[in-house]
This record gives sequence, C-alpha cells and structure tokens, in this order.
Amino acid sequence: MIDRVVCYFGAGAAGGFANSLVVWLFGSLGISAALGVAIAPHLSPDWLYPRIVWGGIWGMLLFLPFCPGRPWLRALLLSFGPTLVQLLIVFPFKAGKGVAGLDLGLLTPLLVIFFNWVWGVTAMGLASAGGRKSSDVPQ
Repeated sequence: MIDRVVCYFGAGAAGGFANSLVVWLFGSLGISAALGVAIAPHLSPDWLYPRIVWGGIWGMLLFLPFCPGRPWLRALLLSFGPTLVQLLIVFPFKAGKGVAGLDLGLLTPLLVIFFNWVWGVTAMGLASAGGRKSSDVPQ
C-alpha cells in the first residue's frame, strides 16, 4: 500500500511540475496573452514548490477506480478535481480574479482545463509506468 501512495504522490508531483512548466511556457512565449489571458508567472521556487506539492496531493486521486483501460479519459476526469478547485475557489477567493478567473480573460477556464489535463496525463502515465513490475515491462 505504501508503495502505491509513494508512486501516486510522485506521479502527481511530476504532473504538477509538468503543468507548471507548460503554464510558464505559455506565459513566456506569449501564448496566454495572445489568447487574451493574463497568466504569465515567473518560474521561481516560491511559485513552483506549492504547485509540485499540491500536484502530489492531487495524485492521490489515482486511487479512485474508474475508467480502467481508458487512460486518456481517466486523465481528463482526474484533472477535473484540481480544475474545479482552481476555477471555483482559488481564482475567486484566494486570488480575487473572479469566478473561473474570468478577470484574467474569457478563455481562462479553457486554459486551466488544458493545463490541468497536462497534469492528469503526466500523473496517469507515470503512475501506470511506476505500477508495473520490472517483469511486466517488455524488454
């Protein structure tokens, strides 16, 4: 059991890192701004660390047994947890950016869905790979 907790936390943390890099990259390359969304964070430890830790905590969702054999759908469904929290709690109450972060731009919810899907795909992929025994991996 503890090995699964460590695997899922690690996969979620890696997903948080991947998500953060994509958010930062979109901001740095001006993609977010071109879409009319004011999300362009600086890649700093203060910004990155909580995102990695929360990604690991959200990785515990991988324990939920649904959509077996459909990893892309499962990754999308798992990403709805952090997406809903970001849009309905973090943006309006913690950041003061309005419901769904609409003060940042009308396409903010779509970008958040995409960014968190990156988390879900990364976490799901790594958890799936990490859950296999060395004898299960084709040589």
